[in-house]
Formats: sequence, structure tokens, C-alpha cells
Amino acid sequence: MRSEEGGGKPDAAVVRDALGVGVAVGLSGFAFGVTSAGSGLTLLQTCALSLLVFTGASQFALVGALAGGGNPLTAAAGAFFLGVRNAFYGLRLSQLLALPRAVRPFAAQWVIDETTAVALAQPTRRSVRIGFTVTGLTLYVLWNLTTLLGAVGAEAIGDTDAWGLDAAGPAVFLALLAPMLKTTTERAVAGVAVLLGLGLLPVLPAGVPVLVAALAAPAALYIEGRRAPKPAGRMKADNDAPRDDR
Repeated sequence: MRSEEGGGKPDAAVVRDALGVGVAVGLSGFAFGVTSAGSGLTLLQTCALSLLVFTGASQFALVGALAGGGNPLTAAAGAFFLGVRNAFYGLRLSQLLALPRAVRPFAAQWVIDETTAVALAQPTRRSVRIGFTVTGLTLYVLWNLTTLLGAVGAEAIGDTDAWGLDAAGPAVFLALLAPMLKTTTERAVAGVAVLLGLGLLPVLPAGVPVLVAALAAPAALYIEGRRAPKPAGRMKADNDAPRDDR
């Protein structure tokens, strides 16, 4: 079946793309479950994070800071700032989806990196809605199911550090982040953030380096703005005035 609007993608193609993203990312919830259980959170706390928070980067940041002995408030602050980006996604998606008011609070739970990427890639409103819904539903179900399996598995195998599973969370996060760094500015922000985070790790409490690393974004944007060509202003009066060639 083809989209009702002219020039749209076939519905089957949109569903296929959405399922591919949802399944690929949803399976990484297993890594979060293992990491969360290894950081000391209970099975109930781990599952509640995936059910209610449902934004992978923020979840990994939270449990990572807690695992490093960070203050819970600092860890929560870092997770919050990472999740703020979803609010900006929502501003754009609200225009593209044009959902009824009664549905918007429920759809807001699925406004994350992956659903936004799939939705923005669609040419028509129908395909935007299909892509967003299929990606969100697939990812939400799989992420929560694999979170449960990962947390239960972590309890069964005991010390996750001995298996090296404590590195699963950061590895998945980097795998998700790397393809998004397409411009020089984005790569510069990521590089400076890494340097700040690693450099301050030995001297600041756990969780704080993540917050400081966030300063890389405004710093890079400021430098880029300074280097950008200035709009042409009025020429000097003596250049504007006609020359007297006499």
C-alpha cells in the first residue's frame, strides 16, 4: 500500500525501515540492564528507569555516575541535561505529526533520537506517523524486555566487572553517537567534551565531569560564530560618496 499523499514512500518500506531501527537499538537494552544491575540498582529500579525514563543516553549516564560512586543528585542532573534534547525534538515532531491533543502526552514518551530520525526522514505526514509509531512501539517493547533480561542475567552471573560487562553501556552509547557526528562542529564538540570529561575525572566527584563536559557545546558554537563571515554592513561614507574626478 502506498501513502495516500502524492510522492510518499510505500507503507511497507516505512515499516521495514522503522522495524530495522527499533530492533537494532531495542536489543541494546540488554546492555543497560546489565550495567544498571552491576551499578547496584535493584531489578525493580532498573526496569522502572526503562519504563518511565526511556531515553538510553540519560539512563546510561545515570547508572554510570552511580556506579562510580557519584552523588545521586549529581547523577540525576547529568541525566536530565542529556534528556533535555528530547524537548527540542518534540517541538519539531509536534508540527510533523499533528496529533490530537489527547494523544500527545502518550506520544511524548516516544520522542527520542531514533523515533525523531525515522520521522524526519519521511516525505509525507502519513509516513511520518507510521515511522514514528512503529519505531516507538518496537523500541519501547524491546528495550524494556531486554532491560529485564539483562538485569536478571546480571544477577545470575554475579560480578559483572569480572566479565567486562561494565563497559557494555559506554560502548553502546558510543555506537549510537558516532554516526550522528557528521559536521566538523559536531566532531569538535564531541572531542572537546571527551577531553574535558577524561581530564576532570580524577579531580572532580563522579558525575560532575559529565556536566562540565556539556560546556563544550556552547564553547564550540561561540568559536564558530566568531569565525563566521560578518554580514556586509554599510560602506564607509567616503567610499559611498561619488568621487570628484575634476
